[in-house]
Amino acid sequence: MSISVTSLTKIFGTQRAVDNISFELKKGEIVGFLGPNGAGKSTTMKMITGYLPPTSGTAAVCGFDVQLQPMEVRKRVGYLPESNPLYYDMYVREYLGFTAGIHKLDKPTARINEIIGLTGLGKESHKKIGTLSKGYKQRVGLAQAMLHNPDVLILDEPTSGLDPNQIIEIRDLIKHIGSEKTVLLSTHIMQEVQAMCSRVIIISSGKIVADDEIGKLQQLNTTAALLVSFETTVPQALFSQLTKTTKAEKLDELQWRLYSETPEELRKEVMQWAIKNDLSIRSLHTDAQSLEDVFRVLTK
Repeated sequence: MSISVTSLTKIFGTQRAVDNISFELKKGEIVGFLGPNGAGKSTTMKMITGYLPPTSGTAAVCGFDVQLQPMEVRKRVGYLPESNPLYYDMYVREYLGFTAGIHKLDKPTARINEIIGLTGLGKESHKKIGTLSKGYKQRVGLAQAMLHNPDVLILDEPTSGLDPNQIIEIRDLIKHIGSEKTVLLSTHIMQEVQAMCSRVIIISSGKIVADDEIGKLQQLNTTAALLVSFETTVPQALFSQLTKTTKAEKLDELQWRLYSETPEELRKEVMQWAIKNDLSIRSLHTDAQSLEDVFRVLTK
C-alpha cells in the first residue's frame, strides 16, 4: 500500500481532532479527502507526512512508518499544505534550486526546467515569489511538492486561488501524475473531486463517515427520486393514486419530482398510471443525488 493509516488519533487538550481513523490507498489512486472545516482533514495530512506526531495509532507511506522512519517517508512524499509556506524574497528558480538541494537531486537544473514546464511557471520563473499572484504562488507550492518525483502526493486545497483556466490545467496535471503515483487531495470544490477522483473519504468531527467510490456514495440514500415531465398540467390530486411514492413535489407547471424507496417499482407504476389517466409523459428519469447532497447528509 502507498498509504496505510491504522487507528490514527490526535488529541489537542480536550478536543479529539482525529478519532481512531483507518484507511489505505493503493498506487495509482487519486482519492478525495472531504469534510467540513475543522473536521480533521489537515491534521490527518500533517500526521501522514510526519509534520505532526499522532497521539496514538500509526501511519505508513510505501511501507515506511512515519514515526520510526521519517526520512524515508519524506523522500517518498510530496506535500502541499493548505497554508502553502513559501520564501517570498526568493526567486522562483532560486527557491526550486534550494528545494532540489534539500532533496539532493542528481540533475537539479534539468528537473527544475521540467517541473516549471509542467506547472506552467515559465513566464514567472524569473520573478520573486512575493510578487506573484495567489494562483502562481499555488503553482510554486505544487512544483516544490513534485520536484523530487515522489511516489505519494498529499495536496491540501491544491486549486485554491486559481482562476477557472488554471484550475483545469492543474486538474489535468494532477490526473496525469495520478496515473503513476498515489494522490490524496483535500478540497471543498465538489466538481474538482468528481473530475479528478475515483474514490472519496469523508471525515466529520474527526471520524470517517464514508469511504467508497463516488458512484456508490451517490446511491447511499435509500430514498431516491424520479423526475417526470408531462405534456400538459397535471392536478396534484392525481398523484394520490400512486402507491409507490412517498412525496410528489411540483417543480414547475409541467415537471414533478416523485420520491420513493423503490424507484424502479415507481417507474413502472407511473407508466401504467399515465396510460390510465390519459397523460402524455415528455421525459422520465432518475434524479440521482449529487456528491454535494451526500456530503451534506453525512456531515450535517
